[in-house]
Amino acid sequence: MTPARSTVMEPAMSQPPTVPPFAVISGAQVQHALRDREAQIVDLVEATYLLHAAGESVSPASHFLRFPDRPASRIIALPASIGGQAPVDGLKWISSFPGNVQAGIPRASAVLILNDHDTGYPFACLESSIISATRTAASAALAADRLSRDRQRPTRVGFFGTGLIARYVHTFLTATGWSFDEIGVHDLSRDSAAGFRDHLQQTCTVGQITVHDSAEELIRSSDLVVFATVAGEPHVGDPAWFQHNPLVLHVSLRDLAPEIILTSTNIVDDVDHCLKADTSPYLAERLTGNRDFLRGTLADVMTGRVTVPTDRPVVFSPFGLGVLDLAVGKYVYDETARVGQLHVIDDFFSGTERKPAQGPTAPPPGAARSCRPAAPR
Repeated sequence: MTPARSTVMEPAMSQPPTVPPFAVISGAQVQHALRDREAQIVDLVEATYLLHAAGESVSPASHFLRFPDRPASRIIALPASIGGQAPVDGLKWISSFPGNVQAGIPRASAVLILNDHDTGYPFACLESSIISATRTAASAALAADRLSRDRQRPTRVGFFGTGLIARYVHTFLTATGWSFDEIGVHDLSRDSAAGFRDHLQQTCTVGQITVHDSAEELIRSSDLVVFATVAGEPHVGDPAWFQHNPLVLHVSLRDLAPEIILTSTNIVDDVDHCLKADTSPYLAERLTGNRDFLRGTLADVMTGRVTVPTDRPVVFSPFGLGVLDLAVGKYVYDETARVGQLHVIDDFFSGTERKPAQGPTAPPPGAARSCRPAAPR
């Protein structure tokens, strides 16, 4: 009698991991991959926030490298890992040197390293100042949409700080359906404010554009206020300026005095990340000894766990999560690979084949077999 065949399926043999090729992606390639993709990137940032809130990410504390001889400057390391259907690990290394502006070069520079999920090997290095600005602006645009759904949609926007981030935020707002009757501009540098005004006019922006001489004028005349400065400590301190209950995108994190934080509804991207490094919410925590002034996170709002009242100013303070950089960076990598434009560095890693450990071998013919030391003469 022929024995019955087993119906148990043998597990499929998985392919052993291999060392991935290493690619370098330039700033021009990053720009090309992200051009006119604002709506897609906002959706990507939203999905990443939800993954993070669901515990499918690792986002350790950022590490600040500071310099006693250059106290205004810093370099920050943001390690992170994303799970989900397209897992990836990595690190953003971003510097902020405000003195660069005086020399006519950008304040921030950055690189992003992507690591393979299975082997840990880095597989790409990307120019990342553009990625960082993109994910920051996408986060701001997402927050502006989500935090204004239960209130009258703002039609007057004010930009406090007129550098690269302000330009990116404006681009993402307009690309995702926002239009404004009035746009206010304020910067400590008159030249920067005038340059931003000219930029807005050249982008065919509709609505009146006004350069305000004071912060108070800008804030009181805006329903949506975007802070995008390089301030290291609070410089706006009067809660009365916000009595019309605007929506505030506090992108630069350190502009508002604790008194304004404590009289507002506060939404952050991640509680533990945001309450550190002398941010305005951190100063409010130090002043009160608690975190009761926090309403919740943007993911809490997106999932309906938190509602946003309309009778107070609403302040969104995003610390900036490394998982967002990873998500946007991986998007750029995939797009660059899809069009066949990856610049692969051949033989970047050497010695990638690990030889098996060798046991003792027999000595060659004629060799001495004794391990005893020679007798003394």
